[in-house]
Amino acid sequence: MKLRIGDKVRFLNEVGEGKVSQIKDKNTVFVEMQDGFEIPFLVNQLVPIHTELIIDKDRENIELNHDASIADAVYFVIEPDHDLPTLVNDYKIYLFNASSFNLLYSYSIKDEAHFQTLKHGEVGAYQKILLKQVKLNFFTEYNYQKIECLLFKNSHFKAQLPIAEVINVSPKVLAEAKLIKHDEFKFSVYGFLLKDDFISNNQVVQELSLIDIARLKSIKEFKSSSKISKSNKEFLKSLEKEIDLHIEELIENPKNLSNFEMLNIQLERFDKELDDAFEKHIKKIVFIHGVGNGRLKQEIINRLKHIKGITFHDASHKQYGYGATQINIL
Repeated sequence: MKLRIGDKVRFLNEVGEGKVSQIKDKNTVFVEMQDGFEIPFLVNQLVPIHTELIIDKDRENIELNHDASIADAVYFVIEPDHDLPTLVNDYKIYLFNASSFNLLYSYSIKDEAHFQTLKHGEVGAYQKILLKQVKLNFFTEYNYQKIECLLFKNSHFKAQLPIAEVINVSPKVLAEAKLIKHDEFKFSVYGFLLKDDFISNNQVVQELSLIDIARLKSIKEFKSSSKISKSNKEFLKSLEKEIDLHIEELIENPKNLSNFEMLNIQLERFDKELDDAFEKHIKKIVFIHGVGNGRLKQEIINRLKHIKGITFHDASHKQYGYGATQINIL
């Protein structure tokens, strides 16, 4: 029997359980008790309490199979508060780390066109963390759930690709999904696999190409012009911002870029500046986009239509002509 640091175990010849804290040798491990003391035990005197969900490769849903070869994995888990569907009142949402890696995680929901982070932090190896407790209608309003994780250990480890998954969890999906039993949870759960490959040879280390380096050098420094002033007039002025999105104002050598590449650069700056305005409580921001073929203005308007808490309209014709859009943040 193979035990790992972090495994939960029960004692074969006495009552109690603990967690493996050290490996002394192939026959002996140290077990951390609930009172914090570490006691050596022979491996053959311990019974592991498995913390992993096992994926059945021949089916789409997750199955428990204690006879299977146990592998590390990370799961997004939803636990109803009753085994009978008609008696379920609440659902608990967990990030279940059944791996030997520590995770830095963020949990977000999709709110119209954007994602909103609800919780972030760290979860240790072979641990789970409660992300949120909700009613069923939560999955109707916010059926897209996003999990992002960086994986690391406090010792030497093989570099891992991060987790970045968006899961569609609607009431219909839950109604059609199969519930499974697991020792870590009081009631049967729905499990969604996030990662189970920790040994592939996918390239993790990336290098900057010459094109990437040239583009980084050409992009002008992103600066915020807002300041807090002592006088009321200057203070109100500090809550306003003006951004010129003409491509020559954003990069030094735009001649070699396609129209598509230039549009993407302009929209990236638009998104950054708008996010910065929200963060710094700017009340008015004007984007100067010019007239041109109208494509940039239309893309900006399409984005603004899906953002709550703002109004927008053409900026002052006297000051900007027909080539600027003003956004008021409420």
